[in-house]
Parts: sequence; C-alpha cells; structure tokens
Amino acid sequence: MAIIISILALLATFYQLYLQRTHNEKSLKPLGQIDLPDYNKQLAVHIRNNGLGPLIIDRLLFIKDGQPYTAIDDCLDLDPKSYMRVAITNAVKRVVLPNAHLVVFETRFDEHEGESEINHARRQLALITLKVEGRDIYDNKITLERDLQWFSRYLRTKES
Repeated sequence: MAIIISILALLATFYQLYLQRTHNEKSLKPLGQIDLPDYNKQLAVHIRNNGLGPLIIDRLLFIKDGQPYTAIDDCLDLDPKSYMRVAITNAVKRVVLPNAHLVVFETRFDEHEGESEINHARRQLALITLKVEGRDIYDNKITLERDLQWFSRYLRTKES
C-alpha cells in the first residue's frame, strides 16, 4: 500500500510540474505589435512588446512590390543620414523587453522642412509591408506583419 501511495504522490508531483510550466509559458508570453507614430513632424516604425515576457526578434523582412528585403534602406529613396534604422542579422538579434519598444525606423523633420518632404517620406513608407519573425523565451515562434499604408492616410485626404 505504501508503494502505491508513493507512486501516486510522484505522479501528482510530475503533473503539478507540468501545470506550473504551462502557467509560466502563458504568463511570460510577449504580445508584440507594430506601431506607426506619425505626429509632430516625426515618422516612425516601432515594434512594441505589451506582454510580460521578452520578445526575441530573429529577423525583419521589408516587402516592397512583392520583393523581400532585410534592410529598410533597400526599400526607401531617402537620404540614409536623415533617419534612424535598426539592422537585424543572423549574428545580431534584438530583444524587446516588456513594456518597451524597438525603433525599426524613425525620422524627425526640422521646423524649416515642409509638408512636401514629410509627404515624400510617407509615400515611400506606405509601399512597404513589415514582417517580424521572433520567438519567446520558450522558443515558441511569433510572427507579426503589418503593411505601412497607415502613412498614406493624410495623403488621400489632401489629394481628394
């Protein structure tokens, strides 16, 4: 009888460990989203982590006209010195901590620059789709995708 009780206690312990791991996996899940700030003469593309666990980004793909690129520079016809960007390669991974964001692209226009310069950058960005491939700390794959058409919303209202 003592052996049966010991085996049942051991099985209950293993089941409890399984439940604890499942709970931890769900609790520490990153919740990624792609934000597109466009205000106060600033245009940006951010990857935000609204979850409780870190988001490990393995790869960024920029898709323009059906063609994938690994760097946003290849998709834009803008002066590379006029904007910040991030590069993610096989050798360089990025981690987005909870309640933080990663700047994929960001530019700020000076006071003397007008709407035409901002609209030129908006047109360039609106043609791109961003695909983010990442994972959580338990190696579960996470994929985010968003087209950057959001930047063209001001262009349509002024041209109509």
